[in-house]
Amino acid sequence: MQKGNIGVTTENIFPVIKKFLYSDHEIFLRELVSNAVDATQKLKTLASMGDFKGELGDLTIHVSVGKDTITVSDRGLGLTAEEIDKYINQIAFSGANDFLEKYKNDANAIIGHFGLGFYSAFMVAKKVEIVTKSYKEDAKAVKWTCDGSPEFTLEDAERADRGTDIILYIDDDCREFLEESRISALLNKYCRFLPIPVAFGKKKEWKDGKQVETDEDNIINDTTPLWTKKPSELKDEDYTKFYRDLYPMSDEPLFWIHLNVDYPFHLTGILYFPKVKSNIELTKNKIQLYCNQVYVTDSVEGIVPDFLTLLHGVLDSPDIPLNVSRSYLQSDSNVKKISTYITKKVSDRLQGIFKNDRKQFEEKWNDLKIFIHYGMLTQEDFYERAKDFALLEDTDGKYYTYDEYKTLIKDAQTDKENVLVYLYANNKDEQYSYIEAAKAKGYNVLLMDGQLDIAVISMLEQKLEKCRFTRVDSDVVDKLIVKEEQKGETLDAGKQEVLSVMFKSQLPKIDKAEFHITTEAMGENAFPVMITQSEYMRRMKDMANIQSGMSFYGEMPDMFNLILNSDHQLVKEILENENQTCHASVEPIQKEMDETDARRQELRKKEEGKKADEIPTAEKDELSELDKKWEELKQQKDKVLTDYAGENKVVRQLIDLALLQNGMLKGEALNKFLKRSIELIG
Repeated sequence: MQKGNIGVTTENIFPVIKKFLYSDHEIFLRELVSNAVDATQKLKTLASMGDFKGELGDLTIHVSVGKDTITVSDRGLGLTAEEIDKYINQIAFSGANDFLEKYKNDANAIIGHFGLGFYSAFMVAKKVEIVTKSYKEDAKAVKWTCDGSPEFTLEDAERADRGTDIILYIDDDCREFLEESRISALLNKYCRFLPIPVAFGKKKEWKDGKQVETDEDNIINDTTPLWTKKPSELKDEDYTKFYRDLYPMSDEPLFWIHLNVDYPFHLTGILYFPKVKSNIELTKNKIQLYCNQVYVTDSVEGIVPDFLTLLHGVLDSPDIPLNVSRSYLQSDSNVKKISTYITKKVSDRLQGIFKNDRKQFEEKWNDLKIFIHYGMLTQEDFYERAKDFALLEDTDGKYYTYDEYKTLIKDAQTDKENVLVYLYANNKDEQYSYIEAAKAKGYNVLLMDGQLDIAVISMLEQKLEKCRFTRVDSDVVDKLIVKEEQKGETLDAGKQEVLSVMFKSQLPKIDKAEFHITTEAMGENAFPVMITQSEYMRRMKDMANIQSGMSFYGEMPDMFNLILNSDHQLVKEILENENQTCHASVEPIQKEMDETDARRQELRKKEEGKKADEIPTAEKDELSELDKKWEELKQQKDKVLTDYAGENKVVRQLIDLALLQNGMLKGEALNKFLKRSIELIG
């Protein structure tokens, strides 16, 4: 019997392993089963080369749980006493402190960097035994024991067959790992696609109303998962079944891409385009990364481009180490090549579907566009590939490529500055009347109602030459695309002001909304009152919802234009009625205002070009008094107009109709509108 110290050249390393891998301590099972797979595969290789002449027999790896132990057994290479000394005892650290400093931020890299798969056992075990017998002729079985200190014992043992048993005596604070369901879940997570059969217990069956064990091993893994097979051997049902196995709660995928690369790196896998629910974040981290069929992680940022983290599926590459640190992934050239390759494969597949079955592509566009838009926004090389198959949908449900749409609208929607104007709506129902008005002018209106569409609009304005996007309700239809200089306003300034005062006084208070009232001649068949919102301000507020750093726009009030149509009969009648009702009261006030203003202008003219100290105090005082008097007269006049407007139900009714059309009439204001409507009808 041999005793000795493991070759750790400083204080006890095991508490370090336990402490720093604590958050990830479940991976001990992955490491031990992976080691057993390696030992088994190496034996198969030796047998195929003729270096091992014995019978391979059953190579199943067995995982079993006892009262206080977990055992992992294989019939692989096994170890001699010399090999145990070399591979298990000689861990040459320069010192635990250096070790800790170097790896304090990346616990998972510790094991990978030092090939310490076996030592992960000490994260959960207070004592570990290895009982092993080498495949070599005349090899003797040996038993290695260590209790988590650097001391170990190595002695002869009894084992009839080649291979290795690793027995973990589970620590009191890790007894959760002695539960069958916990081990079963871990094997399913980490080992379900390992290339050598792994058995955990026996299969069970129902007998006399209860579950009983059979003699048959319960194999927990599929040794030849779908991605290891040739696409030519597989049917669509195979891919959809595999998807259901991976994601039992998901809808059917839209389609998939089978990856199989040998050069310049090795990569296999299947990526699925899922049907996306509304929240982007919820669907990330559904791609599982494997290394030679051993599960590594489902956090694949850095390996696949950010926009493709929305895909589901499996990637398997021996060129990505089993234990990878984030910094390693970001700097590794193979990983960069893999990322570029996957982007190309995805865009090729999308392009292929678009070319070969455009109808199917259009049917799936609304599910696909979030991937495509996300990619175009975040990755220049993907934009260049995708711009040929990315689609625009109009409000009639027709689809166009960017080039097709440009050709469609070029003649009708180019303004006087030779800028191509893309009109869009983001809600067909809410903006229905605006859409119809634009269509009546011969314009086409796009539907831009996706999560990322506001960002896509800004991107396209930069990428496409001489164009701008304008929401269909951002102005009256004649001003959406200005073809020639607008004719002057037909209504004189005095009447415009009268309308502005009356309508402003009757607007209900709406939280975080401000209105600017204007008058325009829009034709007698257009609506009497319309509400529009500036494209710029609304877009800034929309961007604030999806982009950090713009939140102050989100806090600003919504700025709306309330546009009165001076050509409409109802607006003309309101003006006529006001003139008849208010003329006697307003005329003397207006006369006094005009006289006051004339004297003000006279004094201001006298002051032109003079410094403040050159103007006589009497003149300054007189001007100040005149300003004050004019303001008081204005308030008197406004009160007459406001009182009249308050009595005129049509003014308030027109305002409420415009608010209702824009989904802005709520609560008490809506209730008053309904009552007033009944009165007006009656």
